[in-house]
Formats: sequence, C-alpha cells, structure tokens
Amino acid sequence: MTILNRTYRMVDGERVEGTWRWVFIHNGHYFLTPLEIYADGAIYCWEWVDLDGLAEKLRSGWVVTEAEPGGRGSAHGLASWTFDTVYSEVAAEELLGEVADLIDELNDRPDSSDRCAIAVDRFLASRSEPDFAALREAYDAVPEHLRMYVLGDQDAKDAPLHELCEKSYDEVMDPDDVTRANLAYFEEYGPFASGARPSHRPGPADDGAAPRGFLPLGNWNIRYAGEQSPHIGLRNDFPAPIAVGDETYPSVEHAYWAQSTSDPAERAAIRRAGSAWEIQQITAASAAPVPDFHRMRTAVMAWVLRLKFAQHPDLAELLLATGDAVIHYDDLHSDFWGRGPHAGGNWMGHLLELVRAELVAQRAGIPH
Repeated sequence: MTILNRTYRMVDGERVEGTWRWVFIHNGHYFLTPLEIYADGAIYCWEWVDLDGLAEKLRSGWVVTEAEPGGRGSAHGLASWTFDTVYSEVAAEELLGEVADLIDELNDRPDSSDRCAIAVDRFLASRSEPDFAALREAYDAVPEHLRMYVLGDQDAKDAPLHELCEKSYDEVMDPDDVTRANLAYFEEYGPFASGARPSHRPGPADDGAAPRGFLPLGNWNIRYAGEQSPHIGLRNDFPAPIAVGDETYPSVEHAYWAQSTSDPAERAAIRRAGSAWEIQQITAASAAPVPDFHRMRTAVMAWVLRLKFAQHPDLAELLLATGDAVIHYDDLHSDFWGRGPHAGGNWMGHLLELVRAELVAQRAGIPH
C-alpha cells in the first residue's frame, strides 16, 4: 500500500510522521472527517485513541464507513446532503486492518500485503503443507479491499493468489491442475516480496531512533473492547489512597488540591469530596489559597505522583509496563495538565513519564 496523504505532528520537539484517510464521524449527523494515523500508533478521530481505541470507536458507531439511507451528511465548510443510495467500499473490520497496515508502513515494517508476499515466496521455496497453511493465513489477514496488488501484477492483480488460496494443499500440488492458480504462474513471475521499504522518517535510516509508542490515558468512562481501560489506574481520579503526613486522601486529585490551601478545614473538606467537581468548588472559593500556587504546581504534582507509586507498587508496575510510550493525558477541563479540547500542554503525561523514568533508574540502582 502506498501512503498518499502525508502529514505529521510534533511531540516534545520530535516529528512523528503520519497519514490520513476519510471516514465518517457519526455524531447525530455523518461528518466527513480525516482519520489521522501516526507512526507512534496515535489515531485522531475527534479524540486521541490507539488501535484498540479505534476498534471500540468502530464498534460503538462513532467512526463509521457506511451511512444509513436518509441520514444527513456534512463536509464542514463545504456542503451538506442527505444520503439516498449508499455503497461502502470498506467495512469497519477492514478499515481497522488498513489502519494497522498504515502504522506498519509508517514505521518501515512489512504490512499485511508484504507479509503475504513473503509467505508466497516461502511456500514456493519449500512446497510444504505447513508453509501453504501459513500462506493462506497471511492472505486472510490482508484487508479484503486491499487484496489487489500483493503480487505486484497490474494486469492479473491478485486473482492467481485468490484462486491458489481457495484450494487445498493436495489440489495445489496436483500436477494435473491446469487452472490459472497452477504453480506455473508463481514460478514464472516470482519472487514476490519486494524487499526493504524506503524510510519514511526524516534523517539517516540508520540513526537508531525508533518511534516511541503512544498511550491515550483517557477519562474514567473510556472503555476499550467493552471493558474499562487497564491503564485507568494511572489517572489522578483513580481511587488510590495517598498518605500525606498524618492525613490520607482518596486519590491524587484530592492530595494535590489539598496542598493549594493553607486552611486545615478546607483540606478536610477536600479530603471528603466525592468528585473532582466538588474539589474545584472548594478550591475556587478558598479563603486561604497558597500564594503563587500556580508557580509550584508541577513540583507539587510530581511529589504527589511519587507518593502514589511508592505507596501502590501494583500501580508502579502498571506505569512501568507502558515502556517508553508517549503518554497523552486527556483532560477536558485543563489545557495545562492534559491535552484538553485542543493540543494542550499535557503536563500530566510528561510528569507520568518523568516518574516512570525515575522508577526505571531506581531499579537499575542509578541515583536520581
């Protein structure tokens, strides 16, 4: 597959290569929208998600590839219309496979078509039944709407491969088979694997800089595959009690905001608050706010996060399991702490990455 629509985004001063393709966002009406896909696995569909998150958006009907007749469509700033006869070129499952292929290609890795071509060559070399089974499996893994140019044949397209994979191993090896799927076609035109991809990343191909992964740390109610995200324990509102001196707070959110006031009664009220909204009401009306608290907020948050992961080893393991992924912390109410409705500062994501690095250094015995 050839990447046609190129884009990129900057993450902490680094350029992350990307591409996009059209989809519909179904939010009351059908909005024609670019689905942005990046090399680190980040996908934008009016929200930042990863591949699992996109699968959930497809299941929920937020991202769709087909509109219902009678539905209203819109291309922002251009036109709106009502669907009459609808024909979709790609199913939701096939779109997911296409996006996975694009992420592979952006990282100069073989995509499903490349892996299938490699499987063809392997079978032709061995003629073994296990390699034929692996070839059929690799062919099935290619999104159906992309089963055209695995063989690189502009005339036959992938018809010989399709016919080959419809046969049993015994049929393929039958010397009397005279159909188009006869091995003679593959012997004449192979090998089919095209070799290494040209690099899509800027700079020397051997600079050793591998793209980092991406972790969308969404709000409490974000669910993937019908279940709560396993990374929800990294969020500030997750119920992980934090002991600060003689006081214990229900979560990072409580412990952090308690430091913004010098009034013991207000701290006690924050400790009892049942939600972030209640905490905000208390701090907004504070009679004893700590002067210039905004100038020390990142230091205070880092301190509270260190307490959280020191006091909850299971959550420290959860943080370490994110590897070197770039953490995007969603926060609809703060463009400082999270990505917010716009790009945002994502300081919570950065601080989680900092504490993660400190945990790695601690385990390595390196002073920090």
